[in-house]
Amino acid sequence: MLSITKFRTDPDLIAAGILAKGETVNIDEIIKLDEKYRNQVTELNAMRAERNQTSEQIARQKRAGEDASVAIKAMRELSDKIKSTELETGDILTEINNKMEYIPNLPHKSVPRGQDATDNVIVREWGQEPEFDFKPLNHLQLGTDLELFDFNRGAKISGSGFPLYTGLGAKLERVLINFMLDQHVENYGFLEIFPPFMTRRDSSRTTGQLPKFAEDMYHTDVDDLFLIPTAEVPVTNIHRDEILSETDLPKYYVAYSACFRREAGSYGKDTRGLLRLHQFNKVELVKFVRPEDSYQELESLTAQAESILQKLGLHYRVVELCSGDLSFSAAKCYDLELWAPGEQKWLEVSSCSNFEDFQARRGNIRYRRTADRKVDFVHTLNGSGVATPRLLVALLETYQTEDGTIILPPVLHEYMGIREIK
Repeated sequence: MLSITKFRTDPDLIAAGILAKGETVNIDEIIKLDEKYRNQVTELNAMRAERNQTSEQIARQKRAGEDASVAIKAMRELSDKIKSTELETGDILTEINNKMEYIPNLPHKSVPRGQDATDNVIVREWGQEPEFDFKPLNHLQLGTDLELFDFNRGAKISGSGFPLYTGLGAKLERVLINFMLDQHVENYGFLEIFPPFMTRRDSSRTTGQLPKFAEDMYHTDVDDLFLIPTAEVPVTNIHRDEILSETDLPKYYVAYSACFRREAGSYGKDTRGLLRLHQFNKVELVKFVRPEDSYQELESLTAQAESILQKLGLHYRVVELCSGDLSFSAAKCYDLELWAPGEQKWLEVSSCSNFEDFQARRGNIRYRRTADRKVDFVHTLNGSGVATPRLLVALLETYQTEDGTIILPPVLHEYMGIREIK
C-alpha cells in the first residue's frame, strides 16, 4: 500500500507512476476523501477538547453545590455528536483504505518505461545455447518416454494442470527442491522455513494478492482460507504486525512450498505438459531489509537465484521488466528465463522483486532504528529460487541425447545416486 502522504505532497508523481504501470486511478477522489477525513479528525479533536472542558466545569459546579444540569445536558448532546462523527470518520477511513488496496506500487525511477513484455530489457545472458546434431525432443516427449510423469492420470485425479510425477521424475523433482534449499541455506545464510500452504485473508492482503486478484486463487469457503500461490505469502506474513530491531536486519528466509494458481486469465496460453500448471513446486526466497539497502539486496537476490541455474549448467538470461509488465506490488523486478531447446523458446523460472515498503505497509511490518529509536517500515523482497516445472523442462531438453537418455548435470549425481536417466 502506498503512503497517503505521497498523495498529499506529490499527486503528480503518484499519477505518473500508476499510469506507467498501465493502470488508471482517480487520484482526485482519494485526495478529496483524505481532506474530508482530516477535517473530520480536526473537528473530533475540537469536540473532545470541549467535552473535557465541560466535564471539568460539571465537576467544579458539583463541588460548589451549583446546578450542573445545563452543562450535563450539553455534554450529553456533545457526546452523541462525537459518537456519530466517529462513525462517519471511520467510514471515510475505511473507504480510503479500500480504494488504496487496489492501487499498485509505483515503479522505481530506474525501471524502463514501457507497455508490455516487448519493452522489457535483456540485462545479461549466461552460458551457451545447447547444440545438437539431431532434432531435440521437447520435455513432453522425453518425460513420457522415460515415464517421469503421467499427465493423463494426473488429469483423471484432479483435472488438467495438476501433474503426476512418477518414478525417477518424482525423485528428480524432490532432488531439485532439496538441492536448491541446501544451496541457499549453506552458501547464502538463508533460514529454512516450512510454511503452511493455506493462509487467512489478511495474509494474502499483505502481499497484494487480495483483494484485486481473488479470482486467480483457490479458496475454501467454509474456513475462508486461501491456498497459497507462492510461499511468499506465508513467509512475508511471519513478521506481520511486528516491530523488528534494526540489528535483526537483514532477515533472509528460504521456503519450499507447493503453489496453487487458478490463473483465470490464462485462456489461450500454452498449457502443454509442465509449461503452465495449477499446482507446482517452488523454492522461494524472502528478504526483510533496511530501506537504504533494498536495491543492493535486489541485485544479490537475483544473483542468488542465478546461482542455481549456473550450478545446473543451464543457458539463461536476466530480463529487467518494464513498468507496464511489473506485478501489482513490485517496484522493480528481474525475470530469469531459461532456454528450452526442445520448445525453442525462453521460459521464465524466477521473478526477483523489490516491493520497497508496499507490502510492509499493508502488513504493518516495521523496525526500530538503532540511532534515533524511530520506527519505520522495512522493505521486503522476494524471488523464486527457483520454480521447478520450467526448470525441469529446460533441464530435460538441454541434457538429452539422441537415444532419449538424460545425462544429469554433475551437481545432481550425488543427490540422485545416478548419472543418467534412460
